[in-house]
Amino acid sequence: MAQSGQNAGKTGYRAESKFIFASPYKIRPVADLVRRKGYPEAMALLEHMPHRGAALIRKTVKSAASSALDLNKKLDEDMLYVRDIQINEGPRLKRIWFRARGRADMLLKRMCHISVVIDEVGK
Repeated sequence: MAQSGQNAGKTGYRAESKFIFASPYKIRPVADLVRRKGYPEAMALLEHMPHRGAALIRKTVKSAASSALDLNKKLDEDMLYVRDIQINEGPRLKRIWFRARGRADMLLKRMCHISVVIDEVGK
């Protein structure tokens, strides 16, 4: 998990998770639910969701919040909100799926990149 908190201020506090073996189409609906929510509310939502993508997003949101709290000691968890979440498509692994009568199909194993921006409520 790569994270960069140096660009805090105008752009907020970022965290990124790259090359996750999950389809972006399955993770985007979970990200839509927590976008623009307060940090405690977003974490509560993600902890109680049964989707696999919720656990992946929760790790990235928690990483962004911890970098925000580490860089700015005046902040509290209640002062943070999830400003932006992007689920981008990563590379695809192409595998051959052998079928009957000498045929073959292409099996695509999709990956995604999750990037989260957390910011202060007052900004």
